[in-house]
Formats: sequence, C-alpha cells, structure tokens
Amino acid sequence: MEDQGFSKYFQGSTQVWVSLILLSLFSLLPVYSGGGALSYFAYVVLSWGLAFAVHRTPYRFFGSLAGLLMVVSIALLALTLAQGRTIGGANASRWLNIFGISFQTSAMANVVLIMFVARQLAKRKEEWTFWQSFRKVLWAIFLTVGLILPANFSTAALVFINASIVLALGGYPFRYLLGIAGIGAGFLALFVSAVLIAPDLMPNRVQTWKSRIETFSGGGSEDDTYQTTLAQTAIAEGGIFGQGPGGGLHKHFLPQNNSDFVYALIVEEYGLVGGTVILAMYVWLLFSVVRVAKRSKDLFGKLLSLGIGYAIVLQAFINMAVATGLFPVTGQTLPLVSAGGTSLVITSFALAMVIAVSRGKGDGEQVDPELAEALANDWNDPTEPLTKA
Repeated sequence: MEDQGFSKYFQGSTQVWVSLILLSLFSLLPVYSGGGALSYFAYVVLSWGLAFAVHRTPYRFFGSLAGLLMVVSIALLALTLAQGRTIGGANASRWLNIFGISFQTSAMANVVLIMFVARQLAKRKEEWTFWQSFRKVLWAIFLTVGLILPANFSTAALVFINASIVLALGGYPFRYLLGIAGIGAGFLALFVSAVLIAPDLMPNRVQTWKSRIETFSGGGSEDDTYQTTLAQTAIAEGGIFGQGPGGGLHKHFLPQNNSDFVYALIVEEYGLVGGTVILAMYVWLLFSVVRVAKRSKDLFGKLLSLGIGYAIVLQAFINMAVATGLFPVTGQTLPLVSAGGTSLVITSFALAMVIAVSRGKGDGEQVDPELAEALANDWNDPTEPLTKA
C-alpha cells in the first residue's frame, strides 16, 4: 500500500521537514513586525517549493555537480569582490545583483564548499599526504575563504570552520588540521598587515573588527555599543511572556531588528518562553540531522548532512549569542528566521539536500576497504571522526 497524506508527497525525515517549515513560517512574524515587506511571504513559498523539488532528487546528483558548482561559486565570489555593492551603507561589498536579484554569494559558497569537501572525501580511495589533500580539496577552502575575507571576516571564519568540521568528520588527520589552521592564521596575519600598511585597499575593515572587539570587551564608545545595549534592553523588557506580537518599542530604534538582531526582537515580543522555543528548535534540528547522518548509506551522505546541519545551527547559536551579549557583533543572521529572501532560499535548499539523504537514494560510494567495512558494521556515533581503527 502506498503512503498516504504528508509522507506521500513530503518524503524523508519528518523532523527536518517540520523544522524547515515551522522556522520559515514563524519568520513571517518578526520580519513583518520589524518593518519587513509582505512580499517576503513569496520567498517563504518559493523556498518551500524549491525544497519540495530538491528533496525528491537522488542526492548522488549533488555530489556529481559539486565540482562544477565549486568553480561557479568561486567565480561569483571573485565577481562580488570586484563589482559587488553595499547594502544599507555597509562599507564592504558583499552583495551581487543578477537580473535584479541581490544576494550574498558567500551564503551560496558556504553550502557549495560543504558539498565539495564531502564529495572529495567520499571519493578518496587511499590516505592522502598533506600536499595531495591540498590538490584535492584544500585549494577550494583557502580560495573560497580568501575571496570572502576582505569583505566579511566573520563569514570567512565560519566557512573555514564549517569546512574543517567536514574534514575532521571525514577522517582528515588532526595534525593536518593543525597545519591548515596555521596556514590560515598566517594568511590572515598577512592580510591584516597589508591593510594596515595600505588602508585604501580595504577601507575601515580592520578598524571595524577592532571596534567590535573593543565594544564586546567594554572599551567601545557609546555609539559603538548602541546596538548591543538596545538589543539587551529589548530582551530584558521581554520578560517571561513578552510584549506580544507586534508589541515592544525597542525594535523601532534597533538597527537590523529583523536580521542581525532578530532574536532580540523575538524575545521582546514573545519573552523568555518564545526565545527558548526558538533555541530548542535549532537543537532539535541538529539532532534530526545527526539522525539522518547515522542512517545514511554512504560517506557522502553522512558528511553532507552533518556539514550542513552543523553550519546552520552554529550560525544560529552565534546570532543568538550576539543578541544576548555573549559574543561580539558578527553580522550573522538567524537561519530561516531573519529577513533575507535569498538567504532563506539557500538555507532551504541546503536542508532539502539533507532530506534527500534521508530518503536513502545515494550511490553507495565509500572510501578505502577498511573504512568501508567499518561503515558497513554500522556507524554508531556520528560525532566521532571517520578514521581507521
């Protein structure tokens, strides 16, 4: 007998589906309350439609496209760096306008890089030397991060961390991870030195990073601490149950109230209860993704699921930590909830790939025989790196 109802059309992990739908549906409330346009609803519907189409696709297809998408992603990042534009007076070119649609190419690059790293590790048939790994996968990581860094340090750092997590879970030796961390730190030092010597190359970038750190440590001016102070005040005014939908006054004065600081708006309107529910939703999403990875038939599916899941939830935790004053301002949005139509669509696409993995339509491709045998004997702990015994 064929499946009926929801499961007939929306296959795969019900938990991931529910997380995607509920979070994106809830986003309509803070986005509209923060002054967003009703047209945002069209992006929500579009993201659902895209997720529906993508989740029915055998996920081996995404692996076969990873190399091509990596090249396209790097080209778009280079174009953004050279010809991008600023939004809302920001002094960094992070946005690209194609056919009248503006989007942050770094958001797409983050997902594509996870796909590429997962695919390269899944194709591995033998242990790599460090320089072999550089030729196979590290070039894409350093090039992607290097193209994002001049305009957005926090996103570049997150992209690097996300890729490193996939490497670690895929059995990449720890000493090599230390090596790429050292290389990354060296390139960052060179970049900062170059900007300090020739500040016209990237106006105010290092100064912006320095200001944010000083603000977080309590050394910033009143103007520097305006956003964080107002966000924390909004959270305090929310109390246990909040001011109600559309209530609260601080959102009218808080910059980026429905994007970077949307969590402060949520707590002000829905209180500690609402803020806790949102936090719990991301935790539930993480456990749902780990469950999908555990049941995946091949290494590519495991790494793709975990890479996307960790990336989304890590960004969410950082956004909430910034709003509550536990982390310096980064400019990271709350995935699926913050205003930003193209960001919502990209995140929905990424989660749809996870759902596709949960459907089990993979290619069964493994790594070397010893690791393949270990996987065949059931991978019980998806938080442990996939290394040989």
